[in-house]
Amino acid sequence: MPKIKTHSGAKKRFSLTKSGKVKRAHANKRHLLNGHGKSPKRKRGLRQGTYADVTNTAAIKRMILYK
Repeated sequence: MPKIKTHSGAKKRFSLTKSGKVKRAHANKRHLLNGHGKSPKRKRGLRQGTYADVTNTAAIKRMILYK
């Protein structure tokens, strides 16, 4: 059997921790970052990474099988 290909989009967006959790970055930090867009408090919160929800981890782990 051949190896399964890794999903190129998923390998750029997710990484696995030692305990098996899936790390991800926050969305909505691309534009409208000054003036009338988002508050500084909201932008600070978007900087920190977080973990993917447990309902999505199985699907994500299938996409980044060898990472």
